[in-house]
Amino acid sequence: MLISILAGTALGIALGAVSGLIPGIHANTMAGVLLGLQAALLLVLDPVMLAAAMFAALVTHTFLDIIPSAFLGMPDADTSISVLPAHALCLEGRGEEAVRISALGSAAGVVFSLPIAALCFLLLPQIQSAIDWGIGLLIFAVAGFLIVISDAPRWAAAVFGASGMLGIFTLRHSYLAWHTVGDQAVLMPLLSGLFGVAVLLQASHGRMPAQQFTGIDIGGAALGRSSFLGAAAGALVGWLPGLSNATANALLVSLIGYDTNPREYIVATSAANTVNAFIGLAAFAAIGRMRNGVMVALASLEVPPLSALFLAGALAALGAYLLAVFLSRYADRLGGIDAGRLNRGVIGFIAVLTFVLCGPFGLLVLALATAIGLVPHLVNIRRVYCMGAIMLPVMLYSFGLACF
Repeated sequence: MLISILAGTALGIALGAVSGLIPGIHANTMAGVLLGLQAALLLVLDPVMLAAAMFAALVTHTFLDIIPSAFLGMPDADTSISVLPAHALCLEGRGEEAVRISALGSAAGVVFSLPIAALCFLLLPQIQSAIDWGIGLLIFAVAGFLIVISDAPRWAAAVFGASGMLGIFTLRHSYLAWHTVGDQAVLMPLLSGLFGVAVLLQASHGRMPAQQFTGIDIGGAALGRSSFLGAAAGALVGWLPGLSNATANALLVSLIGYDTNPREYIVATSAANTVNAFIGLAAFAAIGRMRNGVMVALASLEVPPLSALFLAGALAALGAYLLAVFLSRYADRLGGIDAGRLNRGVIGFIAVLTFVLCGPFGLLVLALATAIGLVPHLVNIRRVYCMGAIMLPVMLYSFGLACF
């Protein structure tokens, strides 16, 4: 079995690298491809190898999806708000540091994942009904707190509500989109408009500064604290139904300011991203809940022991960490590039990718999301209130008010 785990992990790292580095492609997509080719692959791969590849791809993706976010300012469903501080560091000439900080956060997430997964597996199934009931109240409390502490609560509530209504509209009418890589692809134009295109349109022009790495500017205590908070948020969204990494990003804003403590926020969101993958596997094994497309794909296989998949995930994390550090060194290629031209190129790429993945409906969502995403800068409030696009639909769903 060990040989199968090692071979599957190597395949998963390769697939996760592709999905992590290419915006719009997720590890769920790779799992779907493997699932579609399952009959043919099982002629040469055993079920353990195939399952290990699927989970290793998911873990690898959580390490590498920060790279297009930091270097190009392109978010996906997992990075969302974290693109803001990561890209900001890149604009200061610290792109390599941003990627390395993220890799450290994800590595810390792996360390926290094992004991947290064991506790969740042993304790939570007995009180699952009570946990499910409290999801909406938790999100409502966090959203209310963020709005109340805003410098302009009325504008904050308006942006939260408008983005929330757009999120409901997008999810409810997702059947209008082209499902090139799955029905969740509509999240790409939604979040890219709110946190990608809107930011790039308002970004300063000129030339990208020279990228220099002079070390990681975050203390051990701050690294440990932010990793722990991120792990807790990742465990929460990894176990509970209807929540996602984007929700974890929003929850963490109430604890760590992405504008005041950008490095700590990157660490926390990266840890949450990786912990979510491991806890999602524990939830699948304990209560049969499939929290993402990879778990859905695993459900159709002869699933190997949980320990085998956790080993594959840990090995993938090691390989992905080394790969992230290696790729971060290419940040110096950005120095001197015309930032305005780069931003226009990225916006054009997002528009083309949106059309390819979601068709005309995706372009409509992208345009509406961009319009809403421009408002926070104009009224001088934080962009976190655009997370209503995810938080409001999840809140209503948890209260039994199905909106999609």
